[in-house]
Amino acid sequence: MIGNMIAGCARGWRRSANLLQPRNAACAAKTTYEMIPVSIIHSQETFFPMSARFKLLGISGSLRAASFSTAVLEALKAALADKAELTVYRLNDVPLYNQDEDTATPPAGAAALRAAIAEADGVIFSSPEYNFGTSGAMKNAIDWGSRPYAKGALLGKPVLVVTSSPGSTGGIRAQAQLRESLTAAGARVAVVPHVAVPAVAEKVKDGAFTDEKTKNFVLSGVDALITEIRFVQHLKQGA
Repeated sequence: MIGNMIAGCARGWRRSANLLQPRNAACAAKTTYEMIPVSIIHSQETFFPMSARFKLLGISGSLRAASFSTAVLEALKAALADKAELTVYRLNDVPLYNQDEDTATPPAGAAALRAAIAEADGVIFSSPEYNFGTSGAMKNAIDWGSRPYAKGALLGKPVLVVTSSPGSTGGIRAQAQLRESLTAAGARVAVVPHVAVPAVAEKVKDGAFTDEKTKNFVLSGVDALITEIRFVQHLKQGA
């Protein structure tokens, strides 16, 4: 019953903390429930098979060969191997967005990025912090992923933002810009406290997390992303 009710108002619900809330009065009028605890929905095995193995795309926002953003993704790939398949994606071949080139046959690097995003169940954006914001390469990737207008690969896509830094803040100041741009692109940013990895050079080495607390913290973010993926897939099935 709950599943049918939510599916019937698929575009009218938003996540807020651990609740689903109607986005508007029209949606609320379709049910006697004003708020539905997410835990109720997640407990339904028929809605969200817990054995499902999801395909995730991890986009590194740094072009540097020894990038910490890429290292975090590689460590995450190993840490969540039992629950999801993570493909690490580098942006070195993606050109700067140019609408003149955004035709039916866009540049190969941009087309490959869009296809990778479209094929993934969810996307992890792993970003450094440059001058209190994300990298130009990462913002450029979002620009390509947001187009064509209202049809971009990021539209409705569950995403998670992860930042890292050798410093004490973990790149946290890049989070707001990334989340805002992804929201503008129509992506579904996972509802989770900001996932940031400070002192990353000490906590990620040789393709693995060296700090258990850090690993569990980042994995909790991925769990939130997978929850969002399950929710979106259920909405699509009921649409």
